[in-house]
Amino acid sequence: MVQSSNQRLTLEEFLALPEGDITYEFVNGEAVPKYKDDEISPKFFHSTVQKTLLILLDQCFHNQGRVVVEWAIKLKLQNQDWMPVPDLTYVSYHSLPADWLLDEACPVAPELAIEIISPGQTFGEIAAKATDYLKAGVSRVWVVDTKARTVTVFAPSFLPITYQSHQVITDDLLPELEITPNTIFQRAGLNP
Repeated sequence: MVQSSNQRLTLEEFLALPEGDITYEFVNGEAVPKYKDDEISPKFFHSTVQKTLLILLDQCFHNQGRVVVEWAIKLKLQNQDWMPVPDLTYVSYHSLPADWLLDEACPVAPELAIEIISPGQTFGEIAAKATDYLKAGVSRVWVVDTKARTVTVFAPSFLPITYQSHQVITDDLLPELEITPNTIFQRAGLNP
């Protein structure tokens, strides 16, 4: 997918661009690479935490919804089309029925979007994106920091909460989920 001009695209034009090896997000009418260069791209810690979270969340929610890696989401942000690509997405069958089966971007705001900080990205950049997710209707956003070994939970109804070590991530939206940062990082092989 390559944007050939400096003109703003519509969402339909963005979706019609040819696919390629680079993942793009639709931001302010532009096709923006999710990872801008080799410095900001998934490395081993990012990838192994992503796989671990996929397994843990899928075990918890497999009968209640979908847990998907790198699935674009159709959202509106400040009345403009926005299509981010979170590292992981959880959408309940209540929000998107189990019989929905189309090869396209997620058409609803999910309950949970997870962003894992990649090398070259800052917590502040990803926290700003988490705030945008909330403004666009996503119920929860987790920002996972593989260096600090923390998970920060963003929600529209409370200030961000950072969980570390053996603190259990608790959330009324996801009451059946009981997980700690240590569990995530140990299962990913990143904690001794």
